[in-house]
Amino acid sequence: MPAERSPRNKTLTIDDVERALYEKKLVLPARSDPFELQDVLDRVINADALAALDTLPRGFADLIVVDPPYNLDKNFHGSAFRAIPDDAYEAYVDSWLVPALARAKATASIYVCSDWKSSTAVYRSLSRHAVVRNRITWQREKGRGAARNWKNCSEDIWFATLGDDYYFDVDAVKQRKKVIAPYRDNGQPKDWEESADGKFRLTHPSNFWDDLTVPYWSMRENTDHPTQKPEKLLAKLILASTPPGAIVLDPFAGSGTTAVTAKKLGRRFVTIEQNREYCLWAEKRLARAESETQIQGYRDGAFLGRNDG
Repeated sequence: MPAERSPRNKTLTIDDVERALYEKKLVLPARSDPFELQDVLDRVINADALAALDTLPRGFADLIVVDPPYNLDKNFHGSAFRAIPDDAYEAYVDSWLVPALARAKATASIYVCSDWKSSTAVYRSLSRHAVVRNRITWQREKGRGAARNWKNCSEDIWFATLGDDYYFDVDAVKQRKKVIAPYRDNGQPKDWEESADGKFRLTHPSNFWDDLTVPYWSMRENTDHPTQKPEKLLAKLILASTPPGAIVLDPFAGSGTTAVTAKKLGRRFVTIEQNREYCLWAEKRLARAESETQIQGYRDGAFLGRNDG
């Protein structure tokens, strides 16, 4: 019997009534015929990514976000991924990347998450099939200590496009940073503003992100998924690389963070996840997003510092 949670613990749970309700909302592929886009738009597909990708229409996605299993031993609530040789992992990346890119528009962008060990395989695969634009490194403030190595507390996200014509809105992902040495020009603030909270300026985002908080027990977005990404992280990718109303494809949905964030930001989504329990968590989070549209760390069109807002 699971341990009783503290009343302050906001980690998502599902009761039997909700389970029956959300199971009816899932798309359960049981056919070989391709889906029409309207069959899967804004839906959670409960299926293996490779099988489901081949049933989706081609050329519909404005953005693809992929958070695949990294090349290490990990148990995803009964579905285990085992570490394999580097060349085999690169072939694994190819196996889902190629069919995923076939679902993208010619102007689409793609982001692929990785850790330090799988990062080079992801880069090599992406560089064969797309134009690699950058590598984002984001700092995870969590991480186990190591007695004979450096503590692992960062992950990579590779940014690529299918061509030179792609969408990127840097103004949508500006960061609101405190001004340490405010400079004035003729007595007026230069490139900064003052508020009741202090002096701030909007700055261009870099490819190193140290303002993210990994979801934990007191956050409403938290689930028991072992590798859940923050909604704030997905918000940066979605706002930078899609206009409102665009379609985001996520073939490894996990607990639904990409879909939930897309919905909160006025985008559409198609998402795939093989684990039934994770799909149900995603459905509950999507239901909540009907009324709960706030994203932790994003306010008034700008991204705040870690744990601010």
